[in-house]
Amino acid sequence: MKTYCDAGFDIGGTRLKYGLIDSEGRLVLKGKVRSPEAMADILAALEEAWGSLKKKAPGPIRSCGFGIAGFYSLKEQKILQSPNYPSLNGFPLVPALRKFIDVPFRIGNDANMAAYGEFAHGAGRGARSLVLLTIGTGIGSGIILDGKLWEGEGGYAGEIGHITVNPEGDPCNCGGRGCLETEASAPRIVKNYQALTGRTDVADSRDVYLLAKAGDPAALESFRKCAYYLGIGLGIVINLLNPEKILIGGGVVSAGKFLLGPAVEEARRRSHRISFAGCRIEKASLGNDAGLAGAAAWARLKAGSRK
Repeated sequence: MKTYCDAGFDIGGTRLKYGLIDSEGRLVLKGKVRSPEAMADILAALEEAWGSLKKKAPGPIRSCGFGIAGFYSLKEQKILQSPNYPSLNGFPLVPALRKFIDVPFRIGNDANMAAYGEFAHGAGRGARSLVLLTIGTGIGSGIILDGKLWEGEGGYAGEIGHITVNPEGDPCNCGGRGCLETEASAPRIVKNYQALTGRTDVADSRDVYLLAKAGDPAALESFRKCAYYLGIGLGIVINLLNPEKILIGGGVVSAGKFLLGPAVEEARRRSHRISFAGCRIEKASLGNDAGLAGAAAWARLKAGSRK
């Protein structure tokens, strides 16, 4: 009996991750390479990875999905703006991929693909509505409503990292100010600590975490400030969407009681008690595999594949 698979690519800022899932969503093969910058090199890396997947696949590959950071236009079928890959901006990616991808494929925002991955095969399995937030260098997010990925009119929905939680906050790369991403991501934890202590030798959020574990007051305060704004953001999401679940992923999740606990309590204060009571806030489960698994599952759905 043949084992049919679907392929997924997660094109991140530093790593290009790829893999295959079977009809049950199990990851049967995966790999990663360093992400190149030039367009020609990106396409070459994708073609090489695709060839590797076809060679090692346990059975026929039926579809392929791509998750890419940036604003992917559903209408124009191209990346209009990518923070990680400026060479992708406006590039006609679909015809370029068609030159070597010989199965039906789909392209989407990387955070949307990660959200779909958690919904289809991760901590969101069985839920009808959920929101995924991945907290790291930035804040990515995706929304599932009534069992469907919500992409918005143009494909740009779900940018929760760019809701304003501090009107007087720092400028954001998006052009706004005081976005959730600028107030509650890993770099902010470091900035908070440096501002409180004047120390510049602490330059990584993990270092601040270790200091917090040791009881350092400034480190604890650095997390408390981020948790405050994260809680405001969660409260906005709960009041606006009334989701069944909010899943939190990304490297900062390991901070646990220093960030998530206080953030959930702030969300409780900021959201309507009935909506909050109906929402479970949990850790995501797929980790770095969420994007590629979601891209593969999304492509399978759109291609109409069956077991």
